[in-house]
Amino acid sequence: MTTTLITGANKGLGFETARRLVAAGHTVYVGSRDPERGRQAAEELGARAVVIDVTDDASVAAAAKVIEADGGLDVLINNAGIEGRGEGNTVIGAADETAETMRATFEANVFGVVRVTHAFLPQLRRSAAPVVVNVSSGLGSMALVTDPAAPAYGYPGIAYPASKTTVNMITAQYAKAFPDIRINCVEPGFTATDLNGNTGTQTVEQGAEIIVRMARIGSDGPTGGYFDASGPVPW
Repeated sequence: MTTTLITGANKGLGFETARRLVAAGHTVYVGSRDPERGRQAAEELGARAVVIDVTDDASVAAAAKVIEADGGLDVLINNAGIEGRGEGNTVIGAADETAETMRATFEANVFGVVRVTHAFLPQLRRSAAPVVVNVSSGLGSMALVTDPAAPAYGYPGIAYPASKTTVNMITAQYAKAFPDIRINCVEPGFTATDLNGNTGTQTVEQGAEIIVRMARIGSDGPTGGYFDASGPVPW
């Protein structure tokens, strides 16, 4: 039995990923900051709930203890994150970005990935087929963001793309450091979720496809890569 933790899984892409992995036979922990929302989501999915706030050391450590006591972890999906929107649910543009607004985005999207991965590394290294999937974005691709012909070129914000570029580098470095763990980042596509005010053009079913695929790659799959549903994404 494969045991999987998905952070930020009580709604959106995390919820849909959990639904599909439960259907595939995984024992899934629905990670959520809100205990009641997490409990409700887990009950609906036939999963297990665990409270985890990726921005809080004590919360992450407590979640790691819960899962270790139940037998340990095989697959970690770092899905929780924020985009960093301002008033009117609009993206904070370059002129209005500050160190404080950017820090909040990095706390969740970057430091949260490191915090959770570090806490669960001992369990993952004991697994027979450990996998880490970091949910990134096409906005983290330097190639796409600097290409005037690519949709990512027109995105006005700074913090979110910078955080996802950092996630990509974190992924590459972790993969080199731990060659026995399959560690990849994925680009789900512009998916309609609360993160972007439901402005995305894809459904969560479409967006979760690559997350689920990379969560199930097993010990023979790629590592240190960046993928969307069509294949490798340019860095």
